[in-house]
Amino acid sequence: MKKILSLILAAAVLSLSSCNGYLDINQNPNSPSKDNMSSSMVFPAVEMNLATSYGDYLRIVGGYFSQQYSQLTGTSNYLDYSNFMMSATRSSGTYTQLYTRVLGNLQFVREDATAKEEWGTYLAATVLKAFTLQVLVDCYEQTPYSEAFDPSIPAPKYDEGADVYKGVLAELDEALSKVGGSESVCTNFLFPGEKADVWVKFANALKLKLMMRMGASGADLDALVAAGNFPAEDVAWTGCWSDEASKANPFYSEEFGSYFSPQKNLCLNLALQGTMADYDDPRLAAFFDANASGAYTGAISGTNFTVSANSGHGATNWCRPAIRYNSPVYLITVAEVEFFLSEYYAKKSSMANAKAHYEAAIEASFASAGVPGAGSVYGTGAKYAWSDAAYQKNIGIQKWVALSGVNNFEAWCELRRLGYPEYGTQKGSTFYNVQTGAYDVSTYVPGTLYEPITVNTSLNARQVLQRFPYAESSTGRNSNAPEYKGDNAPMFWAKQ
Repeated sequence: MKKILSLILAAAVLSLSSCNGYLDINQNPNSPSKDNMSSSMVFPAVEMNLATSYGDYLRIVGGYFSQQYSQLTGTSNYLDYSNFMMSATRSSGTYTQLYTRVLGNLQFVREDATAKEEWGTYLAATVLKAFTLQVLVDCYEQTPYSEAFDPSIPAPKYDEGADVYKGVLAELDEALSKVGGSESVCTNFLFPGEKADVWVKFANALKLKLMMRMGASGADLDALVAAGNFPAEDVAWTGCWSDEASKANPFYSEEFGSYFSPQKNLCLNLALQGTMADYDDPRLAAFFDANASGAYTGAISGTNFTVSANSGHGATNWCRPAIRYNSPVYLITVAEVEFFLSEYYAKKSSMANAKAHYEAAIEASFASAGVPGAGSVYGTGAKYAWSDAAYQKNIGIQKWVALSGVNNFEAWCELRRLGYPEYGTQKGSTFYNVQTGAYDVSTYVPGTLYEPITVNTSLNARQVLQRFPYAESSTGRNSNAPEYKGDNAPMFWAKQ
């Protein structure tokens, strides 16, 4: 596995030069011609590019925007994220990577698989295509889709997010219709050596997420849930990382590894720490490392504690994510699926089923974290025991907590959609005085967000960032780019 990974990472020449010229490898005389390429050569490189964008950059920004991360003392690289800000430049590299090195190369895989009638591979490529487009929609809402891969259209239109969701759902159904589950799949890191049946389960989980985000109802969703053919284990890249440059977990390489002299930037946020500590959640110690004193302390959004008066609040006072070189890069977890199922049944007023899936979600999150004691969160008398009346709040907060250790981007998405945790009335300046260095979090209300000390003024009061501005790397070359709706404009699937 590691040898293959090394070869694929070295094959970065497989990346595209534009959205419309996928696999422009003939420009490099050292690259094989397109006619000599195969899905097994291209697909692993696609995966690693997706893992880098989704498992590193989007994890970082998602953690800041959902108040799970804050800025570490003495650094300011991501202070704008801590202020709930995103520029058109900041996400441009990730946008380009997702469209070219991921979606563009997946276009080749789908075409190659179609020509060879390799339908297991076709399904796998379609699932990752749908997943990547979901991510792009959840960042920008409007994004090129229907014209994105037509080489004759240099400036593809931006489709509405709801239309992209509907389109990829149709693509998933079409790909699923071609397989029975026993088909082989090309070389890949996600499910090495497995047949198409595991990709079927992944596709179903993705369909469930898309449909629940859209607020869908009806026979199609009912049939999907009734079939229950969802992953029994978290879908993640695991077992393919090593403690070497360009081969470790991408988030670890960015923030923790010594391969490229990384600058430490992020730490545990008060909102998450204060919420989990309130009911002694054992996952806190699994998701974050204790500080130099062996304690768990949360920093404040909108500052990096740089004033000289902050004695006792140096970088070692704060807690860093417990990420290791071989930590998985999660795409979707069993806990996420169970939370969606709980929400589905609650909306149908089937509260016994909703309760069972809610508790199963928390159990699955504890299992992913590798710690016991899930019952302490949802058991009789527990703070987050199931409540028919408060199910939305409980699902929202517990989903936010569960995702904080595995997938912060999805935490930001679900926070925007579900509206939980809600904003409290407090501000970051209540807890930390940047002039005097006084730090007092005794009045923090667990299970709430707070206004950052310095916050994006384009947002509405008590509102997290709702979307990314369109990437500069896209709008600079596309005359069809629409007018930006604004940082405060909710996504089509948002409820707040």
